[in-house]
Amino acid sequence: MHIPLVVDPNDYRWKLLREILNIFEMRKTKKIIAKFTSPVRTAINCIKITLTSMFFSTRISHVVEELKRREDLREFLGIKEDVPETGYIYTFLSKFDLNSFIAMILRILNSVTRRRQRNTRLIVDCTDISVDINWFRKPVKQKDLEGKDYRWGYSAKGLFIGMKLTLVLEYPTLKPLLFLLHPANRHEAKIFEEVMNELKRRRIARKGDTVIMDKGFYAYKNYLVGINEYKIVPLIFPRSNFNLSRLDGMLSYPLDIFSSKSLKEEKRRFRNLKTRLMSLLRRWQEFKPVRAIIEDVFKLAKSFGLRKLHRYTRRSVLKFAALNVLLVGLVVALGFREKKVLQRLAEM
Repeated sequence: MHIPLVVDPNDYRWKLLREILNIFEMRKTKKIIAKFTSPVRTAINCIKITLTSMFFSTRISHVVEELKRREDLREFLGIKEDVPETGYIYTFLSKFDLNSFIAMILRILNSVTRRRQRNTRLIVDCTDISVDINWFRKPVKQKDLEGKDYRWGYSAKGLFIGMKLTLVLEYPTLKPLLFLLHPANRHEAKIFEEVMNELKRRRIARKGDTVIMDKGFYAYKNYLVGINEYKIVPLIFPRSNFNLSRLDGMLSYPLDIFSSKSLKEEKRRFRNLKTRLMSLLRRWQEFKPVRAIIEDVFKLAKSFGLRKLHRYTRRSVLKFAALNVLLVGLVVALGFREKKVLQRLAEM
């Protein structure tokens, strides 16, 4: 049974949702949407209805039914014409080109947030995305998932069937900078280079950046690759068998550095990155509260419908994840960044 969507102007949840939806009435937001699809008003209405369903963790069909029933809800969402049918909204989302859709979502998010500041850090982490399959009722074997986009995976909560979402946040603003989708059975240590390639390709990661990752990404190779290839400080939390002296011995000038025209500068950069990494690894536990903030962001994202999806293809999950990241990013952009505030919102 779904909760009735009764607008309460005095409820902080409705106040927050109003501020989020008002962003889609801004001229710059309309101009961005107009570059990717038309008619703009129809697209805005579909996005507003979808975000409302995610905000209250309910179905799109329920929001549509409530809109048809409640005039105050239609006024709240700014839908003055006929309410679009549920099937039309799903069709609109499914026909939208995936890359164009993600580009549009990221542009909207970037338009209402500040550009990345200097002396900020990047936090990278993964979370499980379960698809709605009742594998208790009917056992699902690995061979049954051949040809599917979802897989068996393992998280801190146990086994699940689905995919894995990788999110990159800027700290301390908590602005989402990048999100990627991986099979559930891919280990974090093996996707390190894939994540870094995307950060480099999109010009998000800058030379000298500190990138904070948890123990899932731990591997001696990733420390070496982070410094030698991507010129960043990979603060990957070490495991119990980590040997700092061993890493110190492994970190040496890469061979291609000697073919550089600015050899002295490249050597100086390498030594600086290595010194910073070794210093941070000696006190890595000080950064646990910094990395832990992304866990609260994931809890907020899952409260917005990311906990169990009724979507079963990579394409549809990516689009839903893009809207989810947009919703989380808008909440953070409105000033909700404190740990206690994020936890309270996730439990609302």
